[in-house]
Amino acid sequence: MSRRTRRLPETALYVVLFLFFAVFLLYPLGFTLRHSLGLAGDPVANPLVQVFGNPLLRTSFLNSILIATATVILASAIAFALAWTLSRWRFAGKPVLTALLLAPILLPPFVAAIGLQQLFARFGAINLFLIHHGWMNPASPLDWLASGGVSAIVLLQVLHGYPVLFLTVSAAMTQVDPSLGESAASLGASRWREFRTITLPLVRPGWVAGAMVVWIGALTDLGTPLITGYSRVIPVQIFDSLNDLNSSSQGYALVAALLGLITLVFLATRRFATATVQSVPSRGSRPALPEAGLMRTIGIWGSVGLLVGISILPHLSVGLVAFSSHWFFSPLPDAWTLANFREVASHGLTASSVRNSFVYAGLSSLVDLGLGLGIGWLVSRRAGRMSGLLDTLAMLPLAVPGLVLAFGYFAGFEVSEKHHPRLDAWLDPRTNPTFLLVISYAVRRLPYMVRAAVAGFELMSPALEEASAMLGARPLRTFLRITIPLIGAHLIAGMILTFAFAMLEVSDSILLAQRDRFYPITKQIWQLMGRIDPGAPGVACALGLLSMGLLAGSLLVARRLVGKGSRSLVQA
Repeated sequence: MSRRTRRLPETALYVVLFLFFAVFLLYPLGFTLRHSLGLAGDPVANPLVQVFGNPLLRTSFLNSILIATATVILASAIAFALAWTLSRWRFAGKPVLTALLLAPILLPPFVAAIGLQQLFARFGAINLFLIHHGWMNPASPLDWLASGGVSAIVLLQVLHGYPVLFLTVSAAMTQVDPSLGESAASLGASRWREFRTITLPLVRPGWVAGAMVVWIGALTDLGTPLITGYSRVIPVQIFDSLNDLNSSSQGYALVAALLGLITLVFLATRRFATATVQSVPSRGSRPALPEAGLMRTIGIWGSVGLLVGISILPHLSVGLVAFSSHWFFSPLPDAWTLANFREVASHGLTASSVRNSFVYAGLSSLVDLGLGLGIGWLVSRRAGRMSGLLDTLAMLPLAVPGLVLAFGYFAGFEVSEKHHPRLDAWLDPRTNPTFLLVISYAVRRLPYMVRAAVAGFELMSPALEEASAMLGARPLRTFLRITIPLIGAHLIAGMILTFAFAMLEVSDSILLAQRDRFYPITKQIWQLMGRIDPGAPGVACALGLLSMGLLAGSLLVARRLVGKGSRSLVQA
C-alpha cells in the first residue's frame, strides 16, 4: 500500500471534521454577524446604536453587566478566602470538606431558582418561619430577593460560580512556594502585604481564567432570569426577539453587541492573565502544612459548612417541593407524597420531555464520541498545524456562549431553509428541532469528549499500535482491538459527562424547542413554572430533582472510571 493510499483516510477525516465545524459552528456565528452588521443585503442599524438607543435594551444590557460583574467580585472573594485557608492549614476531614465545596457545581442555578423563590419570597418558608416565632411583622415581610430582581440572580450565580473560581485559585495557590511567604514574614511583611505582593500576582492567571468563565456564564444565563421572572437582562431580550426575526433586526443587534462585549473584555483581561512575578519551585520536598488546631478546625468547618449549606439550601427546597402535596403559607410542607413523580411518569408532556431529553442527549453523546475520537487521534498521533486548528475549533464552544450559538442555529437555519421546503421538516426548529438540538448539544459539550479522548491517547503508548501494524494487522483492526479497549474508560467517562450536561442544557433547549411535543426537560420545567395550576411547581421540582440526581450520579461514575483525571474533564 502506497503512502498516498494510506493517507486517504486521514485526509477524508480532516475534510469531514472541518466540514462539520464550518456548517454547525462557523456558519451560525457568521450568519448572525452578517445580519447584525447589515452585510446580508437588508439595511440594519448599527448594533450599538440600535441597542443603546432603546431605553429597555440599554437598561437590560447594563443590568446584565452588573449581574456578571457583581457575581465575579463576590464569588472571587469567597474563592480566595477558601483557597487561602485550605492551602495554609492541615486539619481533619480536609478532603471531605473540599469535595463538599464543589457540590454546587452539580446543582444548576436554573433549578435552584425554583427553590430560592419557595424559600425567600415575601411569604416564603424563611419569612413564614420568622413570622411564626414572632420575629417578623406579618404585615410587612422582608423582601429578601427584591421581588426576584438583580439580587436574586446574583445570589444564585455566586453560589454556582464560586466553586469554579475555587478550583482555579486553589490549584494556582498550591503551586506557590511556601518559602516565599516565610521570607516575606521574616522581613516584617504583614499577611495582607504578603497576599497582595506575592500570592495574588502568582495566582492571577488562574483567577483570570476562572473569572472569565464565571463572568460569561452569568452574563449569558437565560434560565435563571426566566424562572425568577426578571426580563430586564440581555438573554431574556434575545429570547423574546425570536418571534420577530423576520421583521426586526433587534435580536441580531443584541447578539452582536453581546459578542462584542465578551470579545472586548477578553482582550482587556489578556494582559492580566500573565503572572508578573514568577515562582521558582523548590528542589526539595514541600514542607508539611501546620496543624490547624482544634479551635481553628472547628471554625473552618463551621464557616465552610455554613457556606455549603447556603449553597445547597435552594436545591434542598426543590426536593421538599417535589415530595410535598401541599405547601402553602407554612414554613414546611403540610403533607408528603410521591404523586409528583408519578405525574412525571404518567403525564403525556412531562413523560415525553424525559424521553426527548434522553434521545437528544444520547444521540449527541454518540456524535461527540465520533468527533472526539477523530479529533483526539489527529491531535495525539498526527500533531501539526491542521490538527492544532481542529483542536482550537473543538474548544471554541467554551468561549462562545450557548445562548449565542443557539440563536445562530435558530436564525440561520429557520430563515435560510424557507427556500428549501424538503429540508424544512427536519432542519427548521419551528417544525422539528430534533436535529438541531442534537447538534447543538453535541457542539456545546464536544470539548469534554475531546479532552477525554486526548487524555486516553496520551496515556497509551504508540508502540502498541506500531507493534500491531508490524504483525500485519490493518489499521482498522488495530484501532478496534487495541486502541479502543485501552482508552475505553476515558471514552465512556467523556460520554457520560456529555450526556449528563446535555440533559441539563438550558439555552439551547429553551430557544430551539418551539413545540411542546419536542420539549426537553429544562424547557418543560420552565413551562410548568409558568402555569397557574397549583400542582405544576411540584411536578417541575420533581423533574429538576431527577435531573440533579442524574448529573451527580454521572459525574461520580465518570470519576470512578478515570480516577482523578475526571476532575480535569469537569474543568475543561
